[in-house]
Amino acid sequence: MRPNSDPKNKREREKEDNGLEDRVVAIKRVTKVVKGGRNMRFSALVVVGDKNGHVGAGLGKATEIPEAIRKGKEDAMKHMVSVARTSYGSITHDHLENYGGATILLKRAPEGTGVIAGGPARAVIELAGISNIRTKSLGSNNKQNVVFATLNGLKSLKTPEEVAKNRGKSVEEILA
Repeated sequence: MRPNSDPKNKREREKEDNGLEDRVVAIKRVTKVVKGGRNMRFSALVVVGDKNGHVGAGLGKATEIPEAIRKGKEDAMKHMVSVARTSYGSITHDHLENYGGATILLKRAPEGTGVIAGGPARAVIELAGISNIRTKSLGSNNKQNVVFATLNGLKSLKTPEEVAKNRGKSVEEILA
């Protein structure tokens, strides 16, 4: 067995200097009809995260697939968000988020549940470092809209400390 074919080495090579891991969710071939024929391009939807509460998603478009992926990765790094998580790797509260025609339901889960999510939402959740969650994709199954709905949902989560500060109460009053 060659050393480069080891999956662990491959995973380590995927991680960049800044500790971010990326996952390509979708690659689409798009065409534009012009006077001389058809122009082919590729669109790549890429999710980037550090598995420690920071995640982002981006779109890259180019004439070649590797270039589209690189551009998507750069776009995702520009749009990173922080995610509020509990000590056991779940989200702080249930949330329903819309983006375009897609709606995603994010539900807390006790320790040991694991990640119960569909493909596009799973990529965002795993790279955010959430280990216990239940999700349901409602409405459109468009991968791009599901990814951005999940990202917006995770971004809008609040910690009990933030809620207590906004309401002018103590954390114990909020959690009771």
